[in-house]
Amino acid sequence: MKTSESYLPEGSYAALPAVRQAFESVDGLRRAQDEGMILEAVAQRCTAAHDLLFDFGFAQGVMPRSCCALGVAEGDTREIAILSRVGKPTCFVITELDESTAPPTVWLSRTIAQQRAQDHLLASLRSGDVIPARVTHLEPFGAFVDIGCGVASLIGIENLSVSRIFHPHDRLRVGQHIYAAVRAVDRDARRISLTHRELLGTWEQNAALFSPGETVRGVVRSVEPYGVFIELAPNLSGLAEPRGDLSAGTVVSVYIKSILPQRMKIKLTVIDVLACREPPPPPRYFITGGHISQWVYTPDCCDRKYIATEFE
Repeated sequence: MKTSESYLPEGSYAALPAVRQAFESVDGLRRAQDEGMILEAVAQRCTAAHDLLFDFGFAQGVMPRSCCALGVAEGDTREIAILSRVGKPTCFVITELDESTAPPTVWLSRTIAQQRAQDHLLASLRSGDVIPARVTHLEPFGAFVDIGCGVASLIGIENLSVSRIFHPHDRLRVGQHIYAAVRAVDRDARRISLTHRELLGTWEQNAALFSPGETVRGVVRSVEPYGVFIELAPNLSGLAEPRGDLSAGTVVSVYIKSILPQRMKIKLTVIDVLACREPPPPPRYFITGGHISQWVYTPDCCDRKYIATEFE
């Protein structure tokens, strides 16, 4: 019986000792085939027929078009799902090993690995489970992630953090390994939806990282007539006085005037506008595994807006 740890995002398998050993010889590949082991290698090229080719040094790998991604054979998945694998780590199982060619030809299937991963994830996951994922691409409405062997899931932009952002690239980058929590499992539609913000800490947990009197970096998230909202952490923002020279995305240094848990507010003063614009830092996680039943962002003493997530 495979465990959930057996189905990792693509890009996670190559470092596993058992996978490295399989690529040491033809005998290693044969053992991997007999055991149904999930392997991983970088696709080197895509033929005109949309078959993916791999180079193992002592053997050549061939992944037929219909075996490159779930839904390709049925016409439900676009060809770009195959073309975009070139130069990227790709999971597969070995379906056949032909030693009559020189070098030996290894026939591969990604769809079998994906089907196994999807079946297991749908059967085993429940709302509130925390799992690893890898960002595959970003759209204005959210981040698509790989939750196992290329099985895709979506984190909506509203679920990436408590602090509002205009695009997921304000928070994540393609190829990044992250954690996510399962929002819902739709076994009929074979779909798993995810959330991210609950792993980034409550208001109090984030506010504890700062102290009044400190000057820190922040990012302007919105400019309103009554003030400027500045993000100190993905799940923590403060309010500064209005300024006409600021816009969303501007990096600033701010002085922390006060931290008010009972009002869930942080008062700031902008000290300077910083010219540098850096990629978003890796998320700071307060939860990286296990199961969440309930997450309450709002401090107990706060009489303002109540923010919480109830997992089924």
